[in-house]
Amino acid sequence: MSTAKTLTLIAGLTAAIGLTIWATPRLIEMSNDRPAAAAVVTEPAAAPAPAAPVETRRRAVKREAVVPAVAVDAPELHARLKPVLNRGTKLELASEGFASAEQFATVAHAAKNTGVPFAVLKHRVLDEGKSLAAAIRESKSDLNAAAEVQKARAAARADLRELAPSS
Repeated sequence: MSTAKTLTLIAGLTAAIGLTIWATPRLIEMSNDRPAAAAVVTEPAAAPAPAAPVETRRRAVKREAVVPAVAVDAPELHARLKPVLNRGTKLELASEGFASAEQFATVAHAAKNTGVPFAVLKHRVLDEGKSLAAAIRESKSDLNAAAEVQKARAAARADLRELAPSS
């Protein structure tokens, strides 16, 4: 095989591997963001009765943790997140635009954990409409963005649970 053919083959393989590495996280994120397909239920004509009892297994259902309702502009939330954000951040401005206190706290914790500036993550999530994972991946592609989002969401929910009045 000639040198030119060998170099062309190596360049093609390198490009294919690079494309795979680049595309895989995006494909995984797209499949996770897609809503589950609705199941079509049809009436069976005549179901035969089972001859023997059938053993059924129960599946563990992952339940979302209940997050207390806290206003985005609540002074208690701002006091709780002040140490998370950079010194001198005006919390009234930082919290503007967020749909919920959980979203605000999650972005704040993600900024602190990843080292990506809060303003950059806020802009990408609110103004550009990207997911937090995509916003993190855009700035720090070497991080596991999904794991960072989970860690930030857990910290945000813990903060909100501590702010909620005990029942």
